[in-house]
Amino acid sequence: MRKLWWVAAVLVVAWAYDRIEPPGVTNPSLAGLAAADTAADNAALRSARASRADGLQLQGSGRVVALLPDDNEGSRHQRFIVEVEPGFTVLLAHNIDLAPRVARLATGDRVSFYGEYVWNEKGGVVHWTHHDPAGRHVGGWIQREGRKYQ
Repeated sequence: MRKLWWVAAVLVVAWAYDRIEPPGVTNPSLAGLAAADTAADNAALRSARASRADGLQLQGSGRVVALLPDDNEGSRHQRFIVEVEPGFTVLLAHNIDLAPRVARLATGDRVSFYGEYVWNEKGGVVHWTHHDPAGRHVGGWIQREGRKYQ
């Protein structure tokens, strides 16, 4: 009987731990926000790429196709490549000194994001996917599996 009590206690603690949100992570279902995962979200990204835009605050979504090593020069960034649509990829550079790392990220995962787009010949980079502690820049985010990292 004592063993059953111990196993039950461990299961309850494990269940509760999995639901704890680290600082900077919000659950959009609680905030009434929904993941934006439609082709319409990526229309502005397509337009920005076509016009070689720089510094536009955009939202998009796609599938993670590559995980890159963190950039540890200066502010640390978690880096990964997202395929927005066939033949169009963007690099996401997520500042992990200001926001939590996107947890358990793997190739094939679907993500939504909001940040500043900067064109390059490889498709572009999206950065500022975090809050600005100084309040001078629009805050961005990355969302995966119902959790928003900002």
